[in-house]
Amino acid sequence: MSFVIFLFIVGNGNAQDPDYYKYEQQDKELIRNHPDIIIWNVKALLPSGILLNVKAIDKNGNMHPVKAIQDFEQTQLLDFKAFVNGILLPIKLLLKENNKYYPLKAIHTDGTLLDIKAITAKGEQIDIKGVRQSGNIIHIEAILNDGDFYNIIAISPQGEMNLVKGIKMYKDSVETTVNGVKIFAHVKAIRQ
Repeated sequence: MSFVIFLFIVGNGNAQDPDYYKYEQQDKELIRNHPDIIIWNVKALLPSGILLNVKAIDKNGNMHPVKAIQDFEQTQLLDFKAFVNGILLPIKLLLKENNKYYPLKAIHTDGTLLDIKAITAKGEQIDIKGVRQSGNIIHIEAILNDGDFYNIIAISPQGEMNLVKGIKMYKDSVETTVNGVKIFAHVKAIRQ
């Protein structure tokens, strides 16, 4: 029964997205170009059951796929990447500096940052940030205008779901540096 409800939710969310078929073509191209990995879709899950696409957005406003990557049999902990012009880019939480939340960004090979946003059916862009920390886990959620927070999930081709979370491995504020950018935490899709 829950699988049938899940299929209804997925279908309902996709039917409202005018760019659904364009994104579907991007997914087919990714699978064709990376046959050695299993690609999980990444969505923002609203309480109404609507799923919003999650995209990396470059400085020119171009949208690129954001996916969870399964490169071996285990599905407990998956990489979280942006596919930009054929390159897999890491997505990380950055230091929040003077911000309220931790920025979530894709980091290009030259250190250029791409925003990570949820996209509504009307094309509106919703911020996705690290909103709070519980021990070594940073909760990553879409933040709607009314201040409500919604989970970011990864969905396998078979319908399995993982939550997208930040992970701190060290107590220092700077976890590591990626392509010249100091990061606060790694980002993974985790089985809960």
